[in-house]
Amino acid sequence: MTTSPGLYPIIFFILHFYPALGCTETKYKTEFSKSGDFVIAGLFTYHKADASTSSTPLIDNCEGTSFNSQGYHLLQAMRFTINEINNSSRLLPNVTLGYELYDTCSDSANIYGTLRILSQCAAPYIKIKNNFSDYEMKTIALVGPASSSFAFVTASILGKFLMPQISYSASNELLSRKLLYPSFFRTIPSDKLQVEVILNLLQRFNWTWIAIVGSDDVYGRQGLQDLYSLATSKGICVAYQGLIPYSTDRTSTKKMVANIVQVRVRVTVVFSAYFNARIFFEEVVNANVTDFVWIGSESWSVDSQIGELPDIKSIGSILGVSVAKIYFPQLIDFEINYVKSIKAMDLGQYGCNQMCQECRSFTPQNMSIPSQFAMSVAFNVYSAVYAIAYSLHDLLDCKSGQCRNETVYPWQLLQYVKKVNFTLYNQSIYFDSNGDSATGYDIVMWSWDGVSPSFKVIGSYSKVAGRLQLTEELKWHTKDNSVPESVCSKECEKGERRVQTGSFSCCFDCISCPEMTFVNQSDLYTCQPCRSDHWSPVKSDICYPRTLEYLPWTDPLSLVLLIIVTLLLILIVAIAAIFVVKLDTPVVKSAGGRMCLLMLCSLACSCCTLYCYFGRPGVVTCLVRQPVFSISFTVCFSCIVVHSFQIVCIFKMATHMPKVYDMWVKRNGSDIFIVVSTAGQVLICIVWMVVKPPLPIEDYATFPDQIILKCSETASVGSVAQIAYIGLLSMLCFTFCYMGKDLPDNYNEAKCISFSLLVYFFSWIAFFTTYIIYQGKYIEAVNVAAVLVSVMGILIGYFTPKCCIILFTPELNTTEHFQTAIQNYTKKQSAAD
Repeated sequence: MTTSPGLYPIIFFILHFYPALGCTETKYKTEFSKSGDFVIAGLFTYHKADASTSSTPLIDNCEGTSFNSQGYHLLQAMRFTINEINNSSRLLPNVTLGYELYDTCSDSANIYGTLRILSQCAAPYIKIKNNFSDYEMKTIALVGPASSSFAFVTASILGKFLMPQISYSASNELLSRKLLYPSFFRTIPSDKLQVEVILNLLQRFNWTWIAIVGSDDVYGRQGLQDLYSLATSKGICVAYQGLIPYSTDRTSTKKMVANIVQVRVRVTVVFSAYFNARIFFEEVVNANVTDFVWIGSESWSVDSQIGELPDIKSIGSILGVSVAKIYFPQLIDFEINYVKSIKAMDLGQYGCNQMCQECRSFTPQNMSIPSQFAMSVAFNVYSAVYAIAYSLHDLLDCKSGQCRNETVYPWQLLQYVKKVNFTLYNQSIYFDSNGDSATGYDIVMWSWDGVSPSFKVIGSYSKVAGRLQLTEELKWHTKDNSVPESVCSKECEKGERRVQTGSFSCCFDCISCPEMTFVNQSDLYTCQPCRSDHWSPVKSDICYPRTLEYLPWTDPLSLVLLIIVTLLLILIVAIAAIFVVKLDTPVVKSAGGRMCLLMLCSLACSCCTLYCYFGRPGVVTCLVRQPVFSISFTVCFSCIVVHSFQIVCIFKMATHMPKVYDMWVKRNGSDIFIVVSTAGQVLICIVWMVVKPPLPIEDYATFPDQIILKCSETASVGSVAQIAYIGLLSMLCFTFCYMGKDLPDNYNEAKCISFSLLVYFFSWIAFFTTYIIYQGKYIEAVNVAAVLVSVMGILIGYFTPKCCIILFTPELNTTEHFQTAIQNYTKKQSAAD
């Protein structure tokens, strides 16, 4: 083990304390030292001195400082453990362990104890050597110290000599850095785990608006910093944070309590050493702060001295993180026997390693009983000493029942401490690669059944499982035992987004998200749009798939319409058959003769296009249905226009304008008109198909929760132009019919054709009105109905009366009847002239 450059500043620092390293013999046995084959050092805060104001590195005299009963119990726990191991025939047979225990009442006392561990009584100094592998020290390992502040110093120094150091309550997570502190271990979980436990408590009860205070030392500052970073990363807002000084001046502490009340938090985390925590809660009680929730770190959460403060019960509910509770009554028996022994009455003399100039001795009447917290930490001392003993047992190869008698250097023992693994009181004791133990934490809650509180274990947190488990029903200090709330703003309702109102993300207003948007838990401040094939109502936190809608063949309404279409086609075929059979009869000839068959054929084509309105729209069906219908109806109405015009010509224009009539007949005016008018409609259809053809589309805009499959351009300029063109032809029909209103009854088609035209107009007005109001899947059914009504209007208004005459009154379907009607019309006209 060669000397590293970082060792020289430490050795230089040691030289300042050189006068303190002297050692004299003592004839009295004290609780501070015990000889043995191998000596283990211990650092315990037996007293607590005020902060030193000296500018020189003087060693504080612990005499007269405040007595710390917890440190006393931990010191006795180490003595008890050494005594138990020495009396064991299984562990370290024929080997006796000794101890050197130091009172670390202050920083300087802690440094003194550390240097004494490295010193040798024969030569009380450290030689600067290139290799310390053969350097023999008074002790082979260290248990302690209690605080992280002290541990940083000891770990920095002992790490250079690779002396194993196992702390029982130094929990600062920075001590896990093996590059800086290679020989440091601990039997208490690190503050990193403690911070995770506290965060889990805050999340379990949804406390997002909190204050954090810590003791003004390494333990409190690091804990506050770690908890602040972790809490804010998880969406918890820290409204206030401060450090509690260990001082007789309470001004800053009073101001801290006032600030906590002012920021309106209901939960405060006190990550503090128990000395500072006591000062803090004295001021909390004095400020009459009530109905709060206080979450304590393991350093004070089960400290009975804080629980004995006057009126502490009034401050609210107190939860805390505590090292696992393990009770072993042998320690209490050991302390009682020690007090009763003669040795306890012989104190007062000064040992060579005893800086506490007057050791406090107890009597059976005034001795302190270990608190729950002291017992828990005492087990950490107990397991730390056993870890060193088991490591030494393996190093000395004691498995055969006899241990090797050889010199042991601390760096040799270190390798075995890293691998140690054993069980005490059903607890597995071993260290991970960072030197941390695998133990977890208990969750405690203060419960007042009398004047002093009891510390009820309500749950635990396992380091291995990484999960908080609450096993008991919590009794809150509220009126109805309800869980206290601590939030800046109440959670938004489902589907509402946050709008931050200040510098803290926990303070916000809530605004409802509009439809087609939702609030994702990953971003509570934004209403995110749904995908095009999804939808959401107002105030939604999820998008739902849209339903695909079109008019299927199996829909009940579709089945009804299909039956009507089929029956109508059969009716058209039947009428056509009647007209073919009676083609030479006067009724058929007066209706248009062969032109009627063209009309019926066009109406049949119109009905056939209706089958394209059912089922999932396709390219062919969209391109075919509207143009074919328009052209078919154009042919039908062109025939009606021609027929109406010819009737008027025969009875009126033939006598008044004979040349025009002759030209109409000779040039086949009727055929030309039908072709030209149909060509006009065909031209409109072609332009429509080229410019903006109807194609199958998915309509996302009409209904938020549906995707309507339909053909585009259902009510476009092209389709309106087609209907308007047919409407123009129908107006011509109506004009010619009106001109022939006084013709013979057998040739007067005004009423029938007017009826058909009115039905046509009303059906399409109804369709376009419905289309404006409703554009769902059933608009296709409305379109089919409009076509059906138009076709039925022509059949009923134009063809049905003729069929009735042919079938039911054949006597009216004779040449004589028609000639009589014409003669009567001629006489009537002559009389009128």
